[in-house]
Amino acid sequence: MMKSLLGLAAALLLAAPAVAQAPDPNRLFADSALIVRDRFSDEVVGRGPDVVFIPGLSSSRATWRATAERLRGRYRLHLIQVAGFAGEPARSNASGEVVIPTAEAIDAYLVEQKLSPATVVGHSLGGTMLLYLAQKHPQHLKALFIVDALPFLGGMRDPNATAESVRPQAERMRDAMLAARGQATAQQLEPQMRGMSKDPAVRRTIAEWGAASDRTVVARAYYEDMVLDLRPGLSSIKTPTILLHPDNTPLGVPAGAMETVYRGLYAAAPAITVKLASDSQHFVMLDQPETFARELDAFLAKP
Repeated sequence: MMKSLLGLAAALLLAAPAVAQAPDPNRLFADSALIVRDRFSDEVVGRGPDVVFIPGLSSSRATWRATAERLRGRYRLHLIQVAGFAGEPARSNASGEVVIPTAEAIDAYLVEQKLSPATVVGHSLGGTMLLYLAQKHPQHLKALFIVDALPFLGGMRDPNATAESVRPQAERMRDAMLAARGQATAQQLEPQMRGMSKDPAVRRTIAEWGAASDRTVVARAYYEDMVLDLRPGLSSIKTPTILLHPDNTPLGVPAGAMETVYRGLYAAAPAITVKLASDSQHFVMLDQPETFARELDAFLAKP
């Protein structure tokens, strides 16, 4: 995953801040309600128990499109879009920190909308936000379903790494992204998406999201993700959590290797159940939709 996200960040070096081409460019359903906040928007669709979905770095809420189409008849879905990602205007994310302020804003929204204690699904950076909230605001969470997120992105390659040891590399990445000129097209970004999905069509879509993202928001969010170390608080997490991760075998990773990595990463968190999605990469829900649907349905069926 670390290699994949490094590739994604590098691919975005040329991407300039995006301007929305039309109102609500990431709205998925004509009959939904759209609630806009400073750091995110929420597209609400369906009826039933509330479930909140948060996408990852530079990703659209369309990450969850197929899931939303399948579940909207049984649940009221809250499809979050982070400001500055995939064509969403940056608003309050246009300057300063992104990750923790956005996570805190989402938490406040859960309370404001009376969704707390909430059932939340998060992918990648969205899942990292959930790990943070599970440590800081556990009373606002009922259950979590996390797809391929890490407690410390900067330590993926080196278990002995610390926030301080990876900070220089993270700063270089951030500064290079901020200094880049010009706007990359999806066609230019697409070759760098190989680590994101085994499906060429999915890689093309992810590249389009990257090209539409605000480069400055992505740069700062990626830097913050690199140096955010949530490992010390893993043992304090009490919220029942499923962590679904890929095996990356389409990239040539030996079978079983990623299971060892992820079980090790979350060994200190007994509340987190680690599960594998075979023959998948970072966008598990798009590479293996049936596996994802089965695991998510089982998760949602628990009282």
